[in-house]
Amino acid sequence: MTDGDMLAYYATRFRTVELNFTYYQMPGVRAIEGLCRKTPEGFTFCVKAHSSMTHKTANDESQLRQDFDRFRAAMQPMVDQGKLGCVLCQFPWGFKRRAENEAYVQRLPELLPGWPVVVEFRNVEWVSHTTFDMLKSAGLGFCCVDEPRLRGLFPPLAVYTSPLAYVRFHGRNAKSWWNHTEASERYNYMYTRDELTDWVPKIQDLDCNAEHTFVFFNNCHAGQAATNAEMMESLLGLV
Repeated sequence: MTDGDMLAYYATRFRTVELNFTYYQMPGVRAIEGLCRKTPEGFTFCVKAHSSMTHKTANDESQLRQDFDRFRAAMQPMVDQGKLGCVLCQFPWGFKRRAENEAYVQRLPELLPGWPVVVEFRNVEWVSHTTFDMLKSAGLGFCCVDEPRLRGLFPPLAVYTSPLAYVRFHGRNAKSWWNHTEASERYNYMYTRDELTDWVPKIQDLDCNAEHTFVFFNNCHAGQAATNAEMMESLLGLV
């Protein structure tokens, strides 16, 4: 199977995918059109915001708007075809709970008007009812995460702040989370069935309250994400 065939094959097994390349590389219209062509009607993409939109928030206003406008223009074919589930804005650990950062998060609906947006925090400072109330007031979704139980990282909370519930499994590779050569090493982890079982009632509760629920595995090493996704489908009674 060639790289070009992988998405079409994937779409025969799963109904949604999280695009991460858009974080590392500003997407272009042709690339997004190509992805849409390879997937059937009803397939949904959740797209990670480009790094310039979440990791370089000190840019001047003109550059900031230019980056968001480029991203929006590239994603428009996906919007037009009804295949955009949401934009995931993942902020780094260094993006701590400060007034200026709260103000930036609250601007996301203005910068991505009319699009569903989900926010992922990495720093534990954001664990607060005030944070969740802020997201809810702004119409922003909250990304629940499962990651190593390390000091300073976000705990595994199951919270929804918009009609869209979102869960990301990053793996629990505590040894490599901060100490690694390549960033991908931190996601080298295979969940056990028991570890995933703990999340089942949480996901079911989220799904009972939200209009749409997305669950993704980011432990993308040697096919572990797909294996764990199938395992979770089984635990949730979806297969």
